[in-house]
Amino acid sequence: MHPSRVIHGRRSMLLAGRRIVLGVSGSIAAIETPRIVRELIRHGAEVRAVLSPEATRIVSEEALAFATGHPTIVRLTGDVEHVSLLGPGEDRADLLLIAPATANTISKIAHGIDDTAVTSCASVALGGGVPILVAPAMHAHMGQNPAVRGSLERLVSWGVGIVRPDSAEGEEKLASPEEVAAAVLHRLATGPWAGKNVVVIGGASRESIDDVRSVTNESSGETAVQLAVQAHYRGATVELWNGAMQVPVPRFLPTYPWRSVGDLRALVAARSTALGVADAVLVPAALSDFTLDRRPGKIASRGADVLRLELRAAPKILPELRRAVPAPHRLIGFKLESGRDGPALETEARRSLRENGLDWVVANDRASLGAPETRVALVGPSGPARWLSGTKPEVAGRLLDLLGPALSRPSRAPASRSKRASPEEPAPRHRAATRRQIRPRAP
Repeated sequence: MHPSRVIHGRRSMLLAGRRIVLGVSGSIAAIETPRIVRELIRHGAEVRAVLSPEATRIVSEEALAFATGHPTIVRLTGDVEHVSLLGPGEDRADLLLIAPATANTISKIAHGIDDTAVTSCASVALGGGVPILVAPAMHAHMGQNPAVRGSLERLVSWGVGIVRPDSAEGEEKLASPEEVAAAVLHRLATGPWAGKNVVVIGGASRESIDDVRSVTNESSGETAVQLAVQAHYRGATVELWNGAMQVPVPRFLPTYPWRSVGDLRALVAARSTALGVADAVLVPAALSDFTLDRRPGKIASRGADVLRLELRAAPKILPELRRAVPAPHRLIGFKLESGRDGPALETEARRSLRENGLDWVVANDRASLGAPETRVALVGPSGPARWLSGTKPEVAGRLLDLLGPALSRPSRAPASRSKRASPEEPAPRHRAATRRQIRPRAP
């Protein structure tokens, strides 16, 4: 068995049966392509590599043959490889991914120049309607060249997707293998989440005591991040509203930060339009049940043996979200308990389902906090609870797969009262938002 088969489907089978042609052009970033290939295979894909002559000066044919498990194509022969891979027929590839894509290759494709196996593959794919993703990699000044930007804009107008590079150290660096794979998964998704709008609200709230201290809940935010990532993989347009988090957020997820329950309530009002069109809102956030009045400055600790704080009940967010997310849009709450066994946990989940007018509740015990694996109960308006266990990425994916088919069915949640519209909505925060990027304007 070829070594590439050993890792096949290790992360997911979302790309099972999908054939991807990887075009590699002559950027130094070509050294990353074996890692990209392996990441795609880990999601179940079959990958064929096509190299330009310049790319072979950086990464060898043998390296890509090892990574893919197939011979590497460098020059076109009488077997008309570009047509057999991407032309008409049942065996044609599902997607052409060009990574890295140099300024030279991008401009050639945009102007119909076919002088390498990579550009010829692009010509056939464009003519035959095969989806194309381009992952640029070049010096920052080349990315700002009006001719290159114009070529990218032309490709976008033709339906070509751009995998955003990482701007750093004067370079527009190739996106990471995980980001490239996420773009491929999103582009090829066809299931019930494809094309849906999803909001995930996660992380922990922090209720300020003074300028440097706060009352908070235990939460890493990992469940929220994994739900957002898995929804993106399945083709949804996702935004993540993030409170305090202890795990990194992938660059491809737009984020809207909040800190306290009050901040989140303000965000609900400001993002009312997004909530109104969301097909599903998932709320694994660890929200404080209590808040307090913030004291100015820093409370002195010298000589103080006791500090008394007066806590009062914080507003409940789920009822407000139910009003902002009327049926048939779906609202999924999360319930964390401590020391509850299976039946008791399910009872608490059903109480939350009724009291907040939710469509589903995902319940778990705090014993899984910080653990490598988790166990949750999915409780709906009828039928027994569904128990799921595994790593958080696995459980997040299985939850979405269970919930997805129900998106098109009528909701049983009570209809909400009309929500207040907001004239302004904040822009998403992105880790690379302040960096110069190769980002073509919309056609």
